[in-house]
Amino acid sequence: MQNIVGKNYPPFSVPVDREWIAAFADAIGDPDPVYRDEALARARGFAGIPAPPTFGFAVVMKANQSFMVLDELGVPKTRAMHAEQAFEYAAPILAGDVITGRQRVAEQYDKKGGALTFLVSEFDLRNQRDETVVTLRTTVVVRNVQENA
Repeated sequence: MQNIVGKNYPPFSVPVDREWIAAFADAIGDPDPVYRDEALARARGFAGIPAPPTFGFAVVMKANQSFMVLDELGVPKTRAMHAEQAFEYAAPILAGDVITGRQRVAEQYDKKGGALTFLVSEFDLRNQRDETVVTLRTTVVVRNVQENA
């Protein structure tokens, strides 16, 4: 498999609205009204309705970034699976934000004698004020198919 460590993809932007935040909170089963009630969010010290902590991955998904590396490498999605993700939070994502991100392939390595390839991407997500809100790191594992001789 071609090594693409260091590859930077073009930036993407995604607007965030309160309905999406509420739907995401519903989808993950979080009943906290802070994700739905602006007055409560402000009373808790937020500048607006905040998104739940893992919402950054939904931004990446909405921007169709998740499969760009696999597509570039010509890897069928049926041979890949999500292995890990990590978040480093700098500021909350809020309703009304426009989040701009950029994907960079940070690592690529093999295990089990080349049977598995790990692809690690990093995403820097920033709001419309160019403030980092979240740095996301996601790992995908590709099962390499041995050709029949």
